[in-house]
Amino acid sequence: MAGYYGYNNNNPGGGLLSRLFQNMPTVTRNLFLINVLMYLATLVNQNFMVGTFAVFYPKSPFFRIWQPVTYMFMHGGFWHLFVNMWCLLMFGTALERTIGSRKYLVFYFVAGLGALAVHFLVQDIQAKALLSDAGQMSQAYIDILRTPTLGASGAIYGIQIAYAMLYPNDLWTLMFPPVTLKAKWFVLIFMGIELFTGITGTLDGVAHFAHLGGALFGFLLMYYWKKSGKLWQR
Repeated sequence: MAGYYGYNNNNPGGGLLSRLFQNMPTVTRNLFLINVLMYLATLVNQNFMVGTFAVFYPKSPFFRIWQPVTYMFMHGGFWHLFVNMWCLLMFGTALERTIGSRKYLVFYFVAGLGALAVHFLVQDIQAKALLSDAGQMSQAYIDILRTPTLGASGAIYGIQIAYAMLYPNDLWTLMFPPVTLKAKWFVLIFMGIELFTGITGTLDGVAHFAHLGGALFGFLLMYYWKKSGKLWQR
């Protein structure tokens, strides 16, 4: 088995996979693996995994104290996982190599927790408005209590913002449509789309304000590090 994972074996697929993971910086590799393992576990027992590790509104009877951390390793489907992990590998790898693993790990969790803080704030505003209008628990309020939030997207949006702040003129090309723009313009467009869809309620079921929260906290932390001269301190 040791030979199978070595560089000097006759299995090019095994060698390629081994080199791919060995070339990933440590934190990005571990984040990737945890997300994939959590997704595979969700395929085995979705009700348990979502009910236990996705995050619920704090006033929900389903809320647990560990969920604000575990929710960012959960995903609702293959494409949800695929897009987030693709962005993690593309931008997270570069960011970790630029600012160092320790700072990158702090950044990842600050963006992920910041995303949730903004999401909770929006949920709380919605919940109070519903209770005020109805005078009692409405179905919409019950839906807030029962609906889980999951995904690494908030942290990923933070990573994208940080990457664009460090490499604003780097060219990004979308797969569809095949549009190429500088990173700084892409992130502004992404944020505009998230703000519009969040306010209008377009694409219901997506935590748009969590995405914006991750981007906001990622921007603030990166801005602080740059202004204080701490960005390059290892």
